[in-house]
Amino acid sequence: GTSHRYVSQRVCEILGVDIKTQKIVTCHIGNGGSITAVDGGRSIDTSMGLTPTEGLMMGTRVGDIDPGALTFLMTRHNMTPAQLQTVINKESGMLGVSELSSDMREIEAAVGNGNERAQLALDMYENRITKYIGAYAAEMGGLDIIVFTGGVGENQTDVRDNVCAPLKFMGVEIDKAVNDTVRGTETVISTGSSRVKVVVVPTDEELMIARDTEQLVNC
Repeated sequence: GTSHRYVSQRVCEILGVDIKTQKIVTCHIGNGGSITAVDGGRSIDTSMGLTPTEGLMMGTRVGDIDPGALTFLMTRHNMTPAQLQTVINKESGMLGVSELSSDMREIEAAVGNGNERAQLALDMYENRITKYIGAYAAEMGGLDIIVFTGGVGENQTDVRDNVCAPLKFMGVEIDKAVNDTVRGTETVISTGSSRVKVVVVPTDEELMIARDTEQLVNC
């Protein structure tokens, strides 16, 4: 939550717009990940649920899954709740699908070498992010800004490009030449004609925590 709050506020400072007028989707994606819909400066929905396993497919966490699949696994493999918990938190996601790694850099390298399971894992990872952005745009009744942050969001240029490509129907246009050069810097990566601004904003949770602490102390 701290990361989503920081980047949603910071992107509006970068673009010179009032957060109270903006519909924003913030994508904190890395080995763990979550997406939040921020409408008028207020979070109205987020991809995580009771636990961090809901939502996006992550490095080792399963993300959204048919609950029937869980009971099937327990029955088929005679799993205890503790064993199932280990599977959905530590043995699933990118690692489980690729059967290779939870590290996006290793996944992309394997994709480059023609590894089909790595390609499947990457496709699933990117598709889940696109689905959430689209769902939140619908929930808010529009979309002004998409923010990418986190280890993958800040550094994996192809992931950003592939996530945004299916969103062209909503007016999302990535400037590929700019996007390909951006790693970990505050940069607008959408074209000038894009109806939705797409921006990379490195997160700074420590700064947000410090500001909150200062505010509490001065109350």
